[in-house]
Amino acid sequence: MLTVPEKVLFLLLLLGSLYFGGGALLRVYRAIRRGQPEDRFDHLPARLGRALWQTLTMQTVFKKRPWVSLLHAFVFYGFVFYLSVNLVDVLEGFFPFKARGGFWNGYNLVADLLTALILLGIVGLLIRRYSPAGRKTFSWNPKTPLHERVRQGIPTDSAIVGGFILFHVGSRLLHKAAQAANLDYGPDPYQPVASLASGLFLWVDVDRIVILEHLFWWFAIGSILLFIPYFARSKHIHLFLAPLNLAFKKEKPGALLPIAQDFEALEKMEKFGVAKLEDFTWPRLLDAYSCIMCNRCQEVCPAYTTGKALSPAAILISERYELNQILPDFAAGKESPRPLMEFALNEEALWACTTCNACVEVCPVGNEPMLHILDVRRERVMMQGEFPAQLNNAFRGMERNGNPWNLGADKRLAWAEGLPFEVKTLSQNPEAEVLYWVGCAPAYDPRAQKTARAFAEILHEAGVSWAVLGKEERCTGDAARRAGNEFLFMQLATENVATLNAAMEAKPKTIVTTCPHCFHTLANEYRDFGGVYTVKHHTEFIAELIGAKRLELLPMAGEVTYHDPCYLGRHNGVFAEPRQVIQAAGLKLQEPPRHGKESFCCGAGGAQFWKEEEPGDERVSTKRYRELKGTGAKTIAVGCPFCMQMMNLEATQEPEGQAPRVLDISELVVQNLKREPAKAGEATD
Repeated sequence: MLTVPEKVLFLLLLLGSLYFGGGALLRVYRAIRRGQPEDRFDHLPARLGRALWQTLTMQTVFKKRPWVSLLHAFVFYGFVFYLSVNLVDVLEGFFPFKARGGFWNGYNLVADLLTALILLGIVGLLIRRYSPAGRKTFSWNPKTPLHERVRQGIPTDSAIVGGFILFHVGSRLLHKAAQAANLDYGPDPYQPVASLASGLFLWVDVDRIVILEHLFWWFAIGSILLFIPYFARSKHIHLFLAPLNLAFKKEKPGALLPIAQDFEALEKMEKFGVAKLEDFTWPRLLDAYSCIMCNRCQEVCPAYTTGKALSPAAILISERYELNQILPDFAAGKESPRPLMEFALNEEALWACTTCNACVEVCPVGNEPMLHILDVRRERVMMQGEFPAQLNNAFRGMERNGNPWNLGADKRLAWAEGLPFEVKTLSQNPEAEVLYWVGCAPAYDPRAQKTARAFAEILHEAGVSWAVLGKEERCTGDAARRAGNEFLFMQLATENVATLNAAMEAKPKTIVTTCPHCFHTLANEYRDFGGVYTVKHHTEFIAELIGAKRLELLPMAGEVTYHDPCYLGRHNGVFAEPRQVIQAAGLKLQEPPRHGKESFCCGAGGAQFWKEEEPGDERVSTKRYRELKGTGAKTIAVGCPFCMQMMNLEATQEPEGQAPRVLDISELVVQNLKREPAKAGEATD
């Protein structure tokens, strides 16, 4: 038990620690509150329950790096239990009792084993952190924009946090080991690690054992009091804020929210997008403080891994260091001194993002780096009028003719010319059960038109009652929105929603589309503008038709590899259905190393298709094509017209006869349909 002077000293240190540490945490809270409002408080009990489950199971951490995650789990679970361990140790210091025997046996056994696991975990993590492999993981491309304090700050912070954990937990172990060496208590079979460590004190006499016991108690508990004021500045703050970030994340992470609900509200706005930290919504600022600086997002970013300047991790880390640097003033409500483009991003990094959602999917704490980028793009486009010049043509085409190809609406049905059946519009077939949303690429791009024709044949052969909008269909605005042109997106969305709502007023229909970008926008983002629809991707619909025996496929031979489109897979969770169609065709599926949720982007998303790719070691599409070709399959199956174009671009670089063919899944199906004999008077192929 502590002496009276020790108790007084402890209480004084505790008050000082809580004062300075609490003040620092309060400033962090006020800094996050500086963010713009965003409603994330719906279904609060469910949110908190989900976050608690994800935190305690560490399911988001174990998505990647299983062995490193295991070491992290040792530290995490140990520290969760150590909340009670430290409390009991304080009580032992203040009151004349020892937590031994009876009820305490199980508690001591768990505490003792977790002490060993924490030490094992933190030693392993520190070795990894400062090993050559670790230094590579936690480094950045020389072109990557970074806050000036990051390169030196992260190793220093890691050393402080790691050193604290080693010192705190190691001191607690030696405190218990000294107790076990004290003849008044002796070894405890329920503290095997501490009892084993007590051998270190066999040479120490009884009086000095008591002194060491007190000393190590002070090292263990005192180190906490000294660390608490630093806690808010360290990456260790994620211990509290990461669960909150998981609780407040959106139902569909990575989904964009409108900057205004209508044009009237838009006209009243004085500022669009994000230029400075205070322009972010509060969840974006919470992202910066929740970041554990693991660089997992950087590892999966198609831009970064092909040598571009963009690093999703560097953006959030730079924001965090800037916030720490200006925290007192920022928390007090003062304007931040410089824009994000001066310390977290540059033009090259800003426009390299493909919006593939990989950084959002992989993040263990629920961060959404992609949205930080898109917020800044909005400001550059709508406030500064600064964006890659090549996007001008796409913007102009969407604004004037309702498509980025800038072709007339009278060409919307050119893809259907020559089909052996009539493609009807909704005005011709108002009772249709299915509305085929063709999309701009299948309507205007010669290669993508083959996909539209193939899917139309599938609908016809299955006896589906379907129709298209024809000239009334306009671009969904996906590329405009991802490029930051929210005004243009809202214009297109408002027009399309009005058209669709009028078309479905008499008979609601299932919308089916062959473009994942149209699928994502229609299904998820038009809801904010009054457009609530049942939307399916054509691979889902084909799988349903096959399952219902409305389509029958002739047996096929050969091997196929399938490329998961980002906006179909990661953004919307459609993974099984395209594979079901391939398997129903009898083809052998050869998966590339990265597939499903881990699929690598084709490089076309985020409006990249309409501009030149930023300089790097190689094109994103080149890297992905190499992975797909490496499976040995003679056919690359896709479910997106833009993925089709990117893979075909790479295939044309190959010597004749050496490139795999690139086909949409609908083309695979239509080639091997078991067709009904032509009826009398009906045209045949």
